[in-house]
Amino acid sequence: MSRLYGDPIEVWTRDGAPSQFVWRDRLYVVHGVLDHWVVAREWWKTSETDPGERRFWRVEARAGDQGGTYELRYDTAGDGWLMIRAWD
Repeated sequence: MSRLYGDPIEVWTRDGAPSQFVWRDRLYVVHGVLDHWVVAREWWKTSETDPGERRFWRVEARAGDQGGTYELRYDTAGDGWLMIRAWD
């Protein structure tokens, strides 16, 4: 079962992919990237300096003894990360 969120998160990357993130005051260590895709934003919402891509990663991660699958999104226009979805 999955749940939708939209919570801002802090993410550390290695070679462009998430390696750790903090969500709800817990540090999660990424153990594997399951999927990665990029979605271009609508042309009318972009600027000449930023194409406005949204980059998604589906990862397996653990915080202590709690682990799961998480979908993270990086928005280049806002330069921010969000927790999009979590699977139990």
